[in-house]
Amino acid sequence: MNLKSVLNFYISSSIHVALSVVSLAIITMLDFEILLDFNLCLFIFFGAITGYNIVKYVGIAGLHHLSLTKNLRLIQVFSFFIFLALLYILFQLSWHVIVFSAVMGLFTLLYILPFFGGGRNLRALAGLKIYVIAFVWSGVTVLLPLIGKIELTQWDVLLEFTQRFLFVFALTLPFEIRDLKFDMANLRTVAQIFGVRNSKIIGVLTLLTILLLEFIKVASDIRSVISLILIIVLLSNLIINSRIRQTKYYSSLWVEGVPILWCLLLLGMHFIYL
Repeated sequence: MNLKSVLNFYISSSIHVALSVVSLAIITMLDFEILLDFNLCLFIFFGAITGYNIVKYVGIAGLHHLSLTKNLRLIQVFSFFIFLALLYILFQLSWHVIVFSAVMGLFTLLYILPFFGGGRNLRALAGLKIYVIAFVWSGVTVLLPLIGKIELTQWDVLLEFTQRFLFVFALTLPFEIRDLKFDMANLRTVAQIFGVRNSKIIGVLTLLTILLLEFIKVASDIRSVISLILIIVLLSNLIINSRIRQTKYYSSLWVEGVPILWCLLLLGMHFIYL
């Protein structure tokens, strides 16, 4: 297996997106100065892989089970063992975390199963896709790490949740721009409604709003502000340079990897300024 095949599997199996989700959860733990919960990080990582692979591949596997490509069969086997690991880690966690995770899992099911009128799921409801993704990511990466440790109605928690929602919204825009040539018109994505240029403006303004919200937190520190500014500059540039015809890895690797870089940057700053 060559390097390109490994990279394609890394992305296609949802390992990359799962690392991004875990990175955002770690950022929350660092921002609120709580101990990094290794079991919870593993749970989020395994849960993200399971959830994303269900969304991406369950329908395909059901329709073409006997003719699955070698790569897809490998992802299927990989996902099965990840799911077993998820179940094992689940029993190491508090019931608060389990209940909240079940609620987030319900949103994942509603995203793929036809619970709504006309046999539609959440993904197919006009204009909702990006907001469902942002809500679930925010719940998993902000509220889940803080359950049982900090009062969730605190001002800074509400601001962190709002910032994370806006961040994931902005992070998703390059994907929506890329998918303009594939998405059906009835999806009513941001890129479809406002066009490429206006979507980029919306994305940059959204990121600036996140920065402004940082300054009205009660307990924000210089490390959070500096790392946030650097990440906003980076993601703004990625959004501005987004195209309908992107290179293969532009969104799926580079844009999706921004949370990982943010986490590493913040971890480094915490290590230096202990």
